[in-house]
Amino acid sequence: MTTARPFFAALLAAGFAAILGGCSVVSFPPQTRGNKIDPEMLSQLVPGTSSRADATSLLGSPTAKGTFDDNTWIYISEVTTPVIAGRLKVHEQNVVTLTFDQGGVLRGIDKKNQDDSAPVSMAGGATPSPGSSANILQELLGNVGRFSAAPTSAAAANSNGIGGAPVGGGF
Repeated sequence: MTTARPFFAALLAAGFAAILGGCSVVSFPPQTRGNKIDPEMLSQLVPGTSSRADATSLLGSPTAKGTFDDNTWIYISEVTTPVIAGRLKVHEQNVVTLTFDQGGVLRGIDKKNQDDSAPVSMAGGATPSPGSSANILQELLGNVGRFSAAPTSAAAANSNGIGGAPVGGGF
């Protein structure tokens, strides 16, 4: 029995090595999301002389425009790789904002990256909903006594138009 124990330990160690070794082999290529701006193309835009058409031809369509101002164009990009549990590891984040005047001439370029970002936390609590909050017993017994007694057959017939006068012309 003493020879089985080292063999079992070696087999167990080889199994763990194979499992852990497989984890390090899996790697995914970086994925670019959004509209990544080439710095060389961005340097060709000159505030005061470049137009919206110049920006579109060099950078493409913006990711978004200002909510209340169509003269603000926003280009958003992110480089990520997938990690365990469907999460994404962010390698690079960039936001470029172009501001135009009413005539469509570029007035300003603003660049932000991941260092300029601020962490956002989830708000606690629950969203209130209209109505009352009833427990299970109130839900089960809540309609008891709310409805009146069923009408008599003559009253029901008259209210449905089936009672006294014939329907359809009286032939």
